Amino acid sequence: MQFRLQYSTEARDALNNLEQTDPKKYRKVAKPLALMENNLRHSSLQTHKFDNLYGPNGEETFEAYVENKTPAAFKVFWYYGPGSGIIAILAITPHP
Repeated sequence: MQFRLQYSTEARDALNNLEQTDPKKYRKVAKPLALMENNLRHSSLQTHKFDNLYGPNGEETFEAYVENKTPAAFKVFWYYGPGSGIIAILAITPHP
């Protein structure tokens, strides 16, 4: 199933900031976002449920990895919806 990504203001700002300040990291973040549109089960995403964050209406939230075993690697937090075939991207953040 193909999905359309819908970005929160926070996620869009983070992506735009990366594009301006760190084009290399931006390209690394863009790759898993493209995978998410076409194959949420791709092994490199390591997608799993995230229990400490919920969508605006209590939706279950998931995280996907941008990089693995890398200091300050970025993660993408998302949930299904608000409609069929849509993934809402809540945040794109570096892992502490």
